[in-house]
Amino acid sequence: MFNAEQVKNDCVAWIRRFFEENGPGCNAVLGISGGKDSSVAAALCVEALGKDRVIGVLMPCGVQADIDCAEQLVQHLGIRSYVINIKAAVDGLTDAVPFPLSTQSTTNLPARIRMATVYAVSQSHNGRVVNTCNLSEDWVGYSTRYGDAAGDFSPMSKLTVSEVKAIGRLLGLPTNLVDKVPIDGLSGKTDEDNLGFTYAELDRYIREGVIENAEHKARIDRLHRINQFKLELMPAFEYQPEA
Repeated sequence: MFNAEQVKNDCVAWIRRFFEENGPGCNAVLGISGGKDSSVAAALCVEALGKDRVIGVLMPCGVQADIDCAEQLVQHLGIRSYVINIKAAVDGLTDAVPFPLSTQSTTNLPARIRMATVYAVSQSHNGRVVNTCNLSEDWVGYSTRYGDAAGDFSPMSKLTVSEVKAIGRLLGLPTNLVDKVPIDGLSGKTDEDNLGFTYAELDRYIREGVIENAEHKARIDRLHRINQFKLELMPAFEYQPEA
């Protein structure tokens, strides 16, 4: 029932409206990992704005085994790009902290430094930062707050993984990028290894409310509940001055 062409066209129009209202003439700037999300987000922005107004930032942390995929995407789209290795920044901050960082801190630190890097590039190139998250990952909190979950506009956060892939194929992206096994780039594991269920299961549950595995259903429901705060505005104390 998913009309990939209609959704793609609507999304492209939405991106154009965003820039008309929030930065006419500005560039779309995003981190390029070589995975489906950054590939599709970049391709949508190219269709909406033209390749001359899209800038990709490749950010290996030391040696990145699959950086060739990121380079392939940049060459395929013909967009301007920068390679900025974040290892020195990650190591410098880790060494400066006067105690051992927790495993979670160590895992999420590169994502937050990458987003700081993307914003530095964006603010130096009259840019607006593209958030590359999708609905499936957001649903279970599979993102880093103030890391990949940040951005100025989000073209795909209401689309599931399977829907993002369908749009990627429609946009003519290389198959190996669209169907690449997703890895978080932080822990060395695949997304599905970390999550404990498949995206196919999750997508069907989100869209149809159907899931056969009771254990997976319980895990998805729990992750959705405890990570809901990531999708909401920061709570703020409401001060009411006296009249």
